[in-house]
Amino acid sequence: LIVVLNDNEMSIAPPVGAMSNYLSRLMSSRQFLGLRDLAGKVARRLPERLERTAKKAEEYARGMITGGTLFEELGFYYVGPVDGHDLNQLVPILRNLRDADDKGPILLHIITEKGRGYRPAESAGDKYHAVAKFNVVTGEQNKAPPGPPSYTSVFSRELTRRAKQDDSIVAITAAMPSGTGLDAFARAWPDRFFDVGIAEQHAVTFAAGMATEGLRPFCAIYSTFLQRAYDQVMHDVVLQNLPVRFAIDRAGLVGADGATHAGAFDINYLGCLPGMTIMAPSDELELLHMTATACAFDDGPIALRYPRGNGLGLALPEEGSVLEIGRGRIVREMGRQAGREKGGIAILSLGTRLAEALKAADILAAGGLAPTVADARFAKPLDTALIENLARNHAVLITIEEGAEGGFGAYVMHHLARTGLLDSVRFRPMTLPDRFIDHNTQDAQYREAGLDATAIAATA
Repeated sequence: LIVVLNDNEMSIAPPVGAMSNYLSRLMSSRQFLGLRDLAGKVARRLPERLERTAKKAEEYARGMITGGTLFEELGFYYVGPVDGHDLNQLVPILRNLRDADDKGPILLHIITEKGRGYRPAESAGDKYHAVAKFNVVTGEQNKAPPGPPSYTSVFSRELTRRAKQDDSIVAITAAMPSGTGLDAFARAWPDRFFDVGIAEQHAVTFAAGMATEGLRPFCAIYSTFLQRAYDQVMHDVVLQNLPVRFAIDRAGLVGADGATHAGAFDINYLGCLPGMTIMAPSDELELLHMTATACAFDDGPIALRYPRGNGLGLALPEEGSVLEIGRGRIVREMGRQAGREKGGIAILSLGTRLAEALKAADILAAGGLAPTVADARFAKPLDTALIENLARNHAVLITIEEGAEGGFGAYVMHHLARTGLLDSVRFRPMTLPDRFIDHNTQDAQYREAGLDATAIAATA
């Protein structure tokens, strides 16, 4: 087994923790490379018994100079550090390791520079992860003109403001302070901010421990990365009903971040856990209120999922209001119907597809089928009274969500089936398709997914 450690000293955010510090110390101990090579050459010319003794002596000698290496304690033969950009050195080393008689596990530690060879990337280690169209010469990415604040910044603003009033609020992230908006929180409250590095499992268990001591932890992790910590969410948080707040950024499709970062599954994998509360704002004003709600909620774990991108440009009050748990809202009442379809159409949206649902309602109204449009707000607990009202008073009920099959629509359908209402209403769930969707603009991705206004109207 040959493990190649590509060490470029940079993640999206500056690296933190013992491993980063340890690798930095290894990098600075270059003199030990010559000692090892010399000792190895000498030892190979000795009889086998003496060779074993010499190898042990070599380990002790290197230990005195460098303190040994963690990797060797784990059973790896450590080689490095070497220049990962010097192919005349690197390729022969890789060949030698491949062809070596000793087939034990080897760790090759190579040093590289992030973005090397492309000046704009060399000077901006935190960029070029999600790349829009850009000028190859200057590296400047095409950005949309300034508009409404992003959902991430609205969450960050309200959490930072609430932390001023409540010193029990703490924030945790796994190597994504800027991506989750917690960099502003860190500047305001550095003693209450914790970046645990790329260790989502530890972030969740760390938050659980804080919750047992009466703190109000916000664990801010992208939807797709929280999947890594699912076991900890279940055993360390949910099983003990601890009030950990999960701020789930990048819910739904994410444009240039592509399929790896698409938050398609969190409603499904969190919704099946007993006692979990799941909120999804339809716009930035709702996000403000839901952040305030999460701050005040101490009855168990609560998740707040919101998308990448900007809000609608709504006026935001100075602070959010606490919402009633498990209560949705009617946004638009059904208008006068025309034609053969009696009973009308109801559209129940979870999350930011509400804006497209309202556009679809305009299309339908122009054809004489003005529907009722509702905002679920909560995937769990369901607003069962709202769902039953929509099912009893409409011929058609459509649910829309920015998530995979088996999520919010399934929860609604289960409730309708249990109450017998599924027998009397034509129910159609609209979800992301059962496949991954590649990089594009978010609007184009949702058109491809069949979750835009035209698709909603066609379904109705």
